[in-house]
Amino acid sequence: MTTEETQGNSEEPGAASGKAAKGQGVTGKKPADAKAPAEEAGGESAAELRKQLAERTADLQRLQAEYQNYRKRVERDRVTVREIAVAAILENLLPVLDDIGRARDHDELVGGFKSVGESLETVVAKLGLQQFGKQGEAFDPQLHEALMHSYSADVEETTCVQILQPGYKIGDRIIRPARVAVAEPEPGGAASGGESAEDAAEDSSDSSKDAKGKAAKGKSDADE
Repeated sequence: MTTEETQGNSEEPGAASGKAAKGQGVTGKKPADAKAPAEEAGGESAAELRKQLAERTADLQRLQAEYQNYRKRVERDRVTVREIAVAAILENLLPVLDDIGRARDHDELVGGFKSVGESLETVVAKLGLQQFGKQGEAFDPQLHEALMHSYSADVEETTCVQILQPGYKIGDRIIRPARVAVAEPEPGGAASGGESAEDAAEDSSDSSKDAKGKAAKGKSDADE
């Protein structure tokens, strides 16, 4: 009895070790099977990160563009405000500049008055004031104000024949248009020339007809 029990007990450890080894073999396969889902999860996480990075980059680029547009708009507004302020000041100085110009035209800009006048012209030029309007240039209603009008055979289009007061501008902003006397081509000049040519042609045709009539009459008289 004792021997059989011992043998039975001796078989049990072997069987247990076999089962343990089998269990270990099964357990060893589980990490390999779980590796694929982990890689898929890692790939999805990386794709999500790349998507978020692209979105954040686009947001930053949009903000950068908006900031650049804001800076340009502020700079443009600053320049406009400066031009308006300077124009308001210089507009009050235009009568003084006109007096200086008239004095120069009459050779009265001499002595200390000349120095003051030239200094003032230099200062306003540094502030961006530009004078325009020249005799002989084509009339432009956006740049010129016609105070006198006449007709002339010497012009082919409406022309500024005299500058009564020069114009002034700052940049593209017109402070005062140039006040000028304009001349237009004489009305009907081309039409008169055409009529004269037609009259000459008609006279020539009539003369030719008269000559033919006289020749025919002379021939008839000779036959008689």
